[in-house]
Amino acid sequence: MSAPRIRVLLADDHPVVRRGLAELLGAADDIDVVGAATDGDEAVAQAMETAPDVVLMDISMPNVDGVAATRRLLRERPEARVVMLTSFSERERILDALDAGAIGYLLKDAEPDELLRGVRAAARGESPLAPKAARAVLAAREERRPGDELTGREREVLILVGEGLPNKLIARRMGISEKTVKTHLTSVFQRIGVSDRTQAALWARRNGLVGEGGS
Repeated sequence: MSAPRIRVLLADDHPVVRRGLAELLGAADDIDVVGAATDGDEAVAQAMETAPDVVLMDISMPNVDGVAATRRLLRERPEARVVMLTSFSERERILDALDAGAIGYLLKDAEPDELLRGVRAAARGESPLAPKAARAVLAAREERRPGDELTGREREVLILVGEGLPNKLIARRMGISEKTVKTHLTSVFQRIGVSDRTQAALWARRNGLVGEGGS
């Protein structure tokens, strides 16, 4: 039985780029191009309709840009795998895109084979990063202490999650409602780039937060 084909959605406001990408990807024997959007709004709408495995998303687009579109799409379809494909290699652009939830970041001057490898890697759940993007991530990781973006309350919730406490006990320990705990957790997940409490607990342990404020 043949392997399932990879469904790809393109999002780019330049017709020549869209056409070139569609031709390149369409020629691969394991990839189907299921849509081509001209801005972020269209990208989200088409992704909801076509359920692609991978979305190749430009950053700079009219109306809604690629970063905002990625954030919106992943709220609706967390399983979507977004790879930024752009001409921008500035560090802040790269980090904004990855913070929004993009799984990868490739540059438009990439060789065709590199782009195809990136799409296939993303479909497997891996993170294809152009060398400049990888360097930006490493540099940012060196400069930023894990958890610096968290508020004090969010940090405390994350520590207790890392210790294995359920929401009810966290609420009791902190003297807040379970609803407030859930609100803090939603923000924590976004800030540290995870999608559930198991991943958050692992992140807390991996980054040495567990034990900072708990018993």
